[in-house]
Amino acid sequence: MHNAALAATGLDGWRYQLLPVVPELFAELVAALPGSGFRGANVTIPHKQAALALATDPTARARAIGAANTLVFEAGATIVADNTDAPALIDALPFEIGGADVLVLGAGGSARAAVWALHDAGAGQVRVWNRTPERARRLCEELGGTPVTRAGPADVLVNCTAVGLDGADSLQGLPLSRSELVDYGCVVDLVYTAGRTALIRRALELGMPAVDGLELLVGQGALSFERFTGIGAPLDAMRAAVGAGRPSAPPDGGYGARP
Repeated sequence: MHNAALAATGLDGWRYQLLPVVPELFAELVAALPGSGFRGANVTIPHKQAALALATDPTARARAIGAANTLVFEAGATIVADNTDAPALIDALPFEIGGADVLVLGAGGSARAAVWALHDAGAGQVRVWNRTPERARRLCEELGGTPVTRAGPADVLVNCTAVGLDGADSLQGLPLSRSELVDYGCVVDLVYTAGRTALIRRALELGMPAVDGLELLVGQGALSFERFTGIGAPLDAMRAAVGAGRPSAPPDGGYGARP
């Protein structure tokens, strides 16, 4: 996706590459990247909190969420950290979220980004469900929202759990059934797989507005691309690249962009 964007914008001297790294070596790797010619890096699980801790100049958004997925290396050993997952979610929604009632499933890093983004965009009530209720309670104490122990109707349903990552044609693991999807005005799934998740397929079968995880992948990637290069992201080229490859979740580590 990023290499397609580099080609589309004429940045022929740049490249984007996979950098697998274990947690014990993450700080050492990040420290070495600027001297190796890297302009920035996208960070995947399990390193998003560590990335924020290493930043010298984190954005207010990344600090509030408590995790960063984008690092940019600037002059004077400055490391800017941002979280592009949050704005990508809001940009992908098919309607204005102001005043809307939202149910977020999950309480991990992506759920934190979603809850922060929803509040920042002016959502009305944000409810958080997690199979471990204590985690939902802690998230809401830190970022706002209402922890719940069961699903209920809402304007928007946002799945931030790993359900669907294995490609199974089932909603097992989510606190709702196929028939209960009609209780929601829009379904968003942060999971992206080799094909649409069962949750997105069911929503589309019911004629509901739905946002696929691949669109969110492109959205957050586009924002990262713009931070790395200072150039507007070619969304059509990025969508075409993702659609052709349909990537599954990357291995633990990150991706680096270098001129």
